[in-house]
Amino acid sequence: MTIHKYGTAHWEGSIKEGKGTVSTESHALDNQPYGFNTRFEGKPGTNPEELLGAAHAACFSMALSLILGEAKLTAQSIDTKAVVSLDKTDGGFEISAVALTLKANVPGATQEQFLELANKAKTGCPVSKLFKATITLDAQLVG
Repeated sequence: MTIHKYGTAHWEGSIKEGKGTVSTESHALDNQPYGFNTRFEGKPGTNPEELLGAAHAACFSMALSLILGEAKLTAQSIDTKAVVSLDKTDGGFEISAVALTLKANVPGATQEQFLELANKAKTGCPVSKLFKATITLDAQLVG
């Protein structure tokens, strides 16, 4: 079974003066503005790294929920932040790292079991598999 989802982008103009919009199939994002200034200068709007971070955090959280369920555990809460690092290199720009920060309340889980399952989710998450960048995980069991 293959599932297909899509996002679209529209761009007009040069890299610095140009601007674009990004949308998703579900319309969760609908013509959201992006551009050089939103990516490199902190102006309002979105950017590819922010979108990748949100996608990675969502995918990882779902993967962890699945893996916890396979271990007969259910999380009361899973909160994940994915910080995507964009670095300038001699060859241009590259995403060099993604730092996942996880806080989860998982009744019945030991710290050791939790860390093992969280790391399994980190490597097994489909979005993690997209990155050639280093992915780190700081996992904290709470509650």
